Amino acid sequence: MSIKLGVLISGSGTNLQALIDAIAAGKLDASIELVVSSRPSAYGLRRAEEAGIQTLTLSKEIYADPTVADEVIATELRRVGVDYVLMAGYMRMVHDPILAAFPNRVLNIHPALLPSFKGAHAIQDAFDYGVKVTGVTVHFADNHYDCGPIIAQRAVEVEEGWTVEQLEARIHEVEHELYPHVAQLLAEGRVHVAEGGRVVID
Repeated sequence: MSIKLGVLISGSGTNLQALIDAIAAGKLDASIELVVSSRPSAYGLRRAEEAGIQTLTLSKEIYADPTVADEVIATELRRVGVDYVLMAGYMRMVHDPILAAFPNRVLNIHPALLPSFKGAHAIQDAFDYGVKVTGVTVHFADNHYDCGPIIAQRAVEVEEGWTVEQLEARIHEVEHELYPHVAQLLAEGRVHVAEGGRVVID
């Protein structure tokens, strides 16, 4: 079954590009119907436009009220008929208007093994702590930062002598593999939230 995706971005959009490439390669049975950016300067908007994907950017004035902003976003996502909403480097929290419109259908990707190293500086925080293993988490979003049922995780070993930039590059490589993989699991109808909030994959 092909699914329709909405993707939320704030920056360069490399995870968006990974999804676009997976669809083009026939590895992801999906279409991206709308890309929403919280920043008009986000390079990811150019990626979307080059792929012929409709985009939406809200003004700072609208974003000043998070609920109003999310009402606009939810309305537009529903208008284009998306099945799932994928946050891809989206540096804002989603709120009830989006979460209620797409229950257990809003996903986030985080560059650490949650529940460790939440927040916007997860790679740097893990590096500074000196962990030997970190990784990537894909989870359903809820109304708390970097929480919600975990769908998939992939570990990344931190090689001796790596700089934080080398670790970041490796994290991104794993993200670009894992997010399209999880999206394909959604397309195949294999991801379910069981009682107690745990995710079960058929």
